[in-house]
Amino acid sequence: MTAADLPSQHHEQYQAFKQLGLKLDMSRGKPAPEQLDLSNALMASLDGYQAVDGTDGRNYGGTIGLPEARELFGKLLDVPAAQVVVDSSASLSLMHDVIIYSLLNGTPGHAPWVREPVTFLCPVPGYDRHFAICEARGIKMINIPMTEAGPDMDLVEKLVAEDASIKGMWCVPKYSNPGGVVYSDAVVARLAAMKTAAPDFRLMWDDAYRFHHLGEQKLEVASILDACAQAGNPDRAIVFASSSKVTWAGSGIAALAASPANIAWWTKHAGIRSIGPDKINQLRHVRLLKDVATVEALMEQHRQLLKPKFEAVLAQFEHYLGEVPGVSWTRPQGGYFIDLVTPQGSAKRTVALAKEAGITLTPAGAAFPYGNDPKDSHIRIAPSFPSLEEITKAAQGIALSLRVALGA
Repeated sequence: MTAADLPSQHHEQYQAFKQLGLKLDMSRGKPAPEQLDLSNALMASLDGYQAVDGTDGRNYGGTIGLPEARELFGKLLDVPAAQVVVDSSASLSLMHDVIIYSLLNGTPGHAPWVREPVTFLCPVPGYDRHFAICEARGIKMINIPMTEAGPDMDLVEKLVAEDASIKGMWCVPKYSNPGGVVYSDAVVARLAAMKTAAPDFRLMWDDAYRFHHLGEQKLEVASILDACAQAGNPDRAIVFASSSKVTWAGSGIAALAASPANIAWWTKHAGIRSIGPDKINQLRHVRLLKDVATVEALMEQHRQLLKPKFEAVLAQFEHYLGEVPGVSWTRPQGGYFIDLVTPQGSAKRTVALAKEAGITLTPAGAAFPYGNDPKDSHIRIAPSFPSLEEITKAAQGIALSLRVALGA
């Protein structure tokens, strides 16, 4: 077969693939049913309604979470329980509330953000739901390129020093969505210590994948709260986490960790929003998860289910795309995504072709503010939900779609 025959060959393979009649939705990083089954004991873990301090979990109260739930997340996040709030079923809700409270009420000792234009820095590619919060609330967003060690800190430091409208920055410090980047110690230190024109600048630290390892090595990220305190900026960072991809994605518990001043600030405003969170769910989770060792053992079971799926995607990409110029992909050590990078101007076409073949992907551009990837080159691949057989076929279909899009 000559090189001239290859485009025709891949076009024929793509047309044959379409005839398989697949219907796979890979638009989000959802746990598979087998992963959710790992926590089915939640249904039987509740052996009483009373918390350790005597609180009746069935009643009102407990605005900042039950003591044992705060203690558990304190151990998971390596912070004192007094600096933890447990509320809601998803950390995204807590992030949204922090933004709203800051806009309407201001941060401790500072005026409401809404009185002036507000800008956020957004490492890209990044998490589309972070960007959706900003867009919905009229917050301007600025793209920050990612490096292998985290966001481009030279650019970050320059911008925050010059522009007082820059009030915050989104960060997914470990196994970032979708690139799988792990922030280096140097990046954490620079974020904590950098000079900002806005005295109320906030790091929105989304530690979503803290225990979500794929490799044998469990990578660690330096404590942003400790780094900020040591740099004289104790209120700068607010850390978010949840059990959403540890137990049940739709019925988990979420937490934020922050300085004492930020915890008091949160408590004041959250007490107006709600009379208390779902404490029954907090009790169920605490009694199932127990401690760090139990969580780590559970996450090892998740890893055993997820790793073969990621390996299958990488193998298919290597087979079909390994020699295609301008095509690359990440090989994450944890998290839920692979970032497939195409030649400029071909991501949207690839996603459309995959859709025609029965594979629904996250829209091209979603990993950028306003849904606009300037180079139209990033596609987020979410291998978690389909079965191993399905994800293997899907990866083949995505690769063929890209080759047809490139005419390669």
